[in-house]
Amino acid sequence: MSTDLAPAMAQHLSPMIAADLKAHGYAVLRGIIDPNIVDALDRDLAPAFETTPFCNGEFYGPRTKRFGRVLLRSPLAERFVRHEAILSAVHHILSPWCDTIQLNLTQGLALHPGAPAQFPHRDQDMWRGVTGEIEYLVNVMWPFTTYHKENGTTLVWPRSHGAAALQANPPQDPVAIDMQPGDALLFLGSPLHGAGTNRSEMVRRGMIVSYCLGWLKPYENQWLAYPPAIARRFSPELAALVGYTQHRPNLGNYEGLCPSVLLGQHPADLPGATDALRPDQEEALAEWSADQGRST
Repeated sequence: MSTDLAPAMAQHLSPMIAADLKAHGYAVLRGIIDPNIVDALDRDLAPAFETTPFCNGEFYGPRTKRFGRVLLRSPLAERFVRHEAILSAVHHILSPWCDTIQLNLTQGLALHPGAPAQFPHRDQDMWRGVTGEIEYLVNVMWPFTTYHKENGTTLVWPRSHGAAALQANPPQDPVAIDMQPGDALLFLGSPLHGAGTNRSEMVRRGMIVSYCLGWLKPYENQWLAYPPAIARRFSPELAALVGYTQHRPNLGNYEGLCPSVLLGQHPADLPGATDALRPDQEEALAEWSADQGRST
């Protein structure tokens, strides 16, 4: 389902984006960002697109190039990763199952002429968790070039998400998503999808940004991609997205503390391990402590 968004209005339309994702498994956002910014990011990433070797393996694609660490390669990438309307919709989708969300990956992607169709798959299957009840991630495809059927645009099987992921066959045929720079395709981790065949003479370039539940192991190892020396340059919000925050209770801690301490204080000056509990855990602990006090 397509959702037309003027950039100035995007921040007010997150509930509609989330509703499309829940109903159809995907949403196409038109004009969500200035195409000139897309072009500038594409230029920043041109050296990586040029020097990155072709992938190995039938899933990644022998005529496809992929590279990560996009936030390190261009400061413009943060504009896409922290897009307000998209992040708000992602929080709406994922927050029922987590305390915080995290960046799952940023990946430059180029399908060269002759690239075969990708194996249809569901991204949630990388974790082998419960199917049909939980949404584990939200993907965003940002096109740098025109995306259409002939150059292998993303194929999505509508209504193959959520509980329908348990069905042997998708209820509908796939949809080839036509897009221009400035548009974005959002899709959940549960619908069946895959790149199409590039039958054209052009290279189809773009970027995938993916967000997942904060307690999962992300696809791209964010702490290796952006170690503290790099993450110190990030805004606090971006640093939190790439893992420099805790997911209560104390998941992903450093010496029992939020890993954001590595972006400021010297390790020798850190306080002792400190509780970081969910509200329900704090309440249970308070009741237990009170009982202990009455019994002594």
